[in-house]
Amino acid sequence: MSAPSLNDLIELGAISEAQGLQGQVKIRPHSSEPVALLSSKSVWLSLIPRRVGGVSASAERASLTQYKVKSVKMHSGNVVMALEGVSDRDQALALKGARVLVTRDAFPKTEGDSFYWVDLIGCSAVNLQGEALGEVIDVTENGAHGVIAIGDAQTKAVKYLVPFVKEVVQNVDLPNKTITLDWQYDWQ
Repeated sequence: MSAPSLNDLIELGAISEAQGLQGQVKIRPHSSEPVALLSSKSVWLSLIPRRVGGVSASAERASLTQYKVKSVKMHSGNVVMALEGVSDRDQALALKGARVLVTRDAFPKTEGDSFYWVDLIGCSAVNLQGEALGEVIDVTENGAHGVIAIGDAQTKAVKYLVPFVKEVVQNVDLPNKTITLDWQYDWQ
């Protein structure tokens, strides 16, 4: 199978260490609830660090290697995964630092009005007055709640960091890629 487009892959974590002697890897997930990582049947690994200057998309794509997942479980806040073809500790240690990516269509289906944060990226943000605030560039978690970074998608310049709480986020319309916020245009 050829590597998917980089736009189709979502980074869910990074390999932090080998686990045991049988080739399992310990993954530090980017989410406190790594549902997609725990349900993936295969993952893509990249040993090229994120946002390295001078790395072309073709070089990044060439660095991707797909692995079938033999087993996966949570252990002490990390994901422990056994990958097909990785059978001893030395092979697992060679993967230390690799970014773990999956295709977006590998995520489990959501129910009701639930969604994945990654689906918010690229949505237009507008306030209750109908003023355009920018585009969602990133979504992170600060421990208490999520935070959405809104700004210019081309330059990645962030204009607003908005708490992702029900008092502020009034509506998420994924089919129309729009988020309505109780946020003023002149708030920084």
